[in-house]
Amino acid sequence: MRITFLGTSAGVPTRARNVSCVALRLPQRGEVWLFDCGEGTQHQLLRSDLNLSQVTRVFITHMHGDHVYGLMGLLATLGMAGGARGVSVYGPRGISEYVREVSRRTQLHTSYPLEVCEVSEGAVFEDEGFAVTCAPLKHRLPAYGYRVDERDRPGHFDVQRALGLGIPPGPLYGRLKRAERVALPDGREFDGADFCGPTLKGRSVVYCTDTIYCRSAVELSRGADLLIHEATFAEAEEGLAVRSTHSTASMAARVAKEAGARRLVLTHFSPRYFPGNQTAPEDLLREARAVFAEAELAHDFLSVDVERRE
Repeated sequence: MRITFLGTSAGVPTRARNVSCVALRLPQRGEVWLFDCGEGTQHQLLRSDLNLSQVTRVFITHMHGDHVYGLMGLLATLGMAGGARGVSVYGPRGISEYVREVSRRTQLHTSYPLEVCEVSEGAVFEDEGFAVTCAPLKHRLPAYGYRVDERDRPGHFDVQRALGLGIPPGPLYGRLKRAERVALPDGREFDGADFCGPTLKGRSVVYCTDTIYCRSAVELSRGADLLIHEATFAEAEEGLAVRSTHSTASMAARVAKEAGARRLVLTHFSPRYFPGNQTAPEDLLREARAVFAEAELAHDFLSVDVERRE
């Protein structure tokens, strides 16, 4: 699992930062999942090392333009580029009408299956490899944070041991890898657990923006391996953060600390903070690390690997 930041600015793009989009790369299944899709996302994808045709799911947090204006352009480009295998879009109430109306007004007809799902608190998507859930955040209009949980997997399968015991390669190895018990024609029985190393614990990623500090963000982020949280303002603008229902860097760090997250990456910075200004992004990082030491600053095209717990 690898995260790539395609847009880290709040509200409007700057010369150095595009508006909100985070990509989750799942190389084992050849898929890319996007979280938010601000204006210009397709350009950012083209400038990255991500494969645009691998985009299969898009999770929208809320209907503010800097999080959704790039969606329709991306869907249109996927159709014209060819190779798209189908896209599922998830978002709050209104996302279905938005996609339907823009498609009608612009005569957009996708050449691939397109599914649009309106979410509510709880389960959003699950299959044999992953589960995605969401929780309401505290913003000026309905907004959701998303959590991706990778399912646990069996540990490394000891092929040489199985061969040494005369277990023939083939379907039996698949059953042993799943820790099942198998019997050979000669009457011998084997427990798959004896051939597998320690279980590979699934990883978890949480994405929370736009929101002021709230308990639901803490609960959603509980024990996460990586928390991506907005940090629109510095502490000096806490009053503005409260009025606009956005977070300061220290609020984001408080969520990470109270949730017991392993790592925090800050994103969604107000354009007022830039290198050389009286308050720069590094000042937001300093404020966050005063609360939660394992904090980092995102920048456009930063890639972060989500590490497994030992």
